[in-house]
Amino acid sequence: MNYNVNEKGYYGDFGGAYIPEMLYPNVEELRQNYIKVMQEPDFQEEFKALLKEYVGRPTPLYYAKRFSEKYGTNVYLKREDLCHTGAHKVNNTIGQILMAKRLGKNRIIAETGAGQHGVATATVCALMGLECIVYMGAIDIKRQAPNVARMKMLGATVIPAESGSKT
Repeated sequence: MNYNVNEKGYYGDFGGAYIPEMLYPNVEELRQNYIKVMQEPDFQEEFKALLKEYVGRPTPLYYAKRFSEKYGTNVYLKREDLCHTGAHKVNNTIGQILMAKRLGKNRIIAETGAGQHGVATATVCALMGLECIVYMGAIDIKRQAPNVARMKMLGATVIPAESGSKT
């Protein structure tokens, strides 16, 4: 199975996009440039260097001895919590924001629930010198105050979502 997008924007035989019409120009710009940018040696070099030197990849496997003994099998834990920002989310935001910067974007807009994606986005935006706007449910903003404080400390604007469940 090929996990890369093809020239039609599909993953495999099916795919495509079902998006609001006002977002179509942005998605089309990405579609037209994604494969070309991804294949550029300097993009790959910068991406891999950031994952290694900034994020801290590859993260180690930890043999969970007591857990393994309890269940009579070998259990290994992938320590993504050791990545910069404390979760795997930064692995994705590094690539997305690096791509956005290559496309000449100067502002990143994201959404977050508990705040880990927002923290990862704000962290990479601070690294790259890009404006960061994060939408988060109003109730979640109160529940996840430490993550909101981290996003703001990193320069992000956090906007509460006041409609629906507010989460």
